[in-house]
Amino acid sequence: MKNTIFILFMLFTVLASAQDFVSGTVMNAADDKPIENVHIVNLNQVKGSVSGENGEFKLQATVNDTLYFSYLGFRSIRVRVTNDWLKYGNVKVKMTELGIALEEVTVNSVKLTGYLEIDAKNIPIYENYRYSISGLDSGYEGGDNSPSAVTKALRSLSNPADLVYNIFGNRPKQMRKLRQMKEDENIRDLLRNKFDRETLMALLQVNRAEIEEILNNCNYSQDFMRTANDLQILDAISSCYEEYKVLRKN
Repeated sequence: MKNTIFILFMLFTVLASAQDFVSGTVMNAADDKPIENVHIVNLNQVKGSVSGENGEFKLQATVNDTLYFSYLGFRSIRVRVTNDWLKYGNVKVKMTELGIALEEVTVNSVKLTGYLEIDAKNIPIYENYRYSISGLDSGYEGGDNSPSAVTKALRSLSNPADLVYNIFGNRPKQMRKLRQMKEDENIRDLLRNKFDRETLMALLQVNRAEIEEILNNCNYSQDFMRTANDLQILDAISSCYEEYKVLRKN
């Protein structure tokens, strides 16, 4: 009897630990050449991978999961995992290059005179201070772009509506992905080098305006929203969401 229970336990363990994986090769649609270092993210399971030297990749997935392919200079695409993909193995995923026409850029140089008092006034200085509040892990930005940051922070503590309930409250499943996104190194590496918010929008099912609304209501400055990379934006949204959950609980 004991042996039977042990065998059933081992069988259950093996079946529970078994995971489905999909594999494939990422190629340039123009010449069928493999593309290295393409980031692939499973939007359903929040798992990430990167294509190798020959464009090959392998990623945990199940039927109907959606994989998001992203690479600088190429159009991002989504591919649904099908039964035949899991059954027959390697598939070819082709990405299309983007034709980007750059607009004219005007660069304004700062002319220095050599006199400290004069030059100090000519050089632009951005002051985005961060104010911390006892009991919270993160702070709030201040400076010229947010002169009433402390007041706004205290107000948001007493008013959960300031933490965009309409966004967080209507997307609990998507927001629960935040922690998984932060723990996956492939996803973090991808977001660290991106500034277009595309991957964040795909993973969290929010649009660009909603991302800005979240950060604005959590008292992040316009300078931060304009210059931060996607990983910094992810961390900011995550901190904001954690504070939102605390406020809702209380």
